[in-house]
Amino acid sequence: QVQLVESGGGLVQAGGSLRLSCAASTRTSTTYTLGWFRQAPGKEREFVATIATGGATALADSVKGRFRISRDNAKSTVYLTMNSLEPEDTGVYYCAAASWPHPVVRGTQYTYWGQGTQVTVSS
Repeated sequence: QVQLVESGGGLVQAGGSLRLSCAASTRTSTTYTLGWFRQAPGKEREFVATIATGGATALADSVKGRFRISRDNAKSTVYLTMNSLEPEDTGVYYCAAASWPHPVVRGTQYTYWGQGTQVTVSS
């Protein structure tokens, strides 16, 4: 069982930046691919970014060039650095862990999920 706890969300103006963190309750460095998803009000959850144990990453087209995903295996923590935020980035951001050795973009392949952290971008 892996518990994931997100932090770092908040209210920011358009064009601003935030960094989300997700700490895992167990060592994830050699076992789990980690990912970020988001869900806006009235919309389905969507993929944002993923990073495999070896560091390979994948990002959604909508955030490429603005967001960056990274991980600190020693701390079992994954980060999502978000720059040039837009109102369309508003939503609850979820961290997830998957037992795959490569980047995973499908939410159904993730086994463990955090409770989420709210990100609100004002125009």
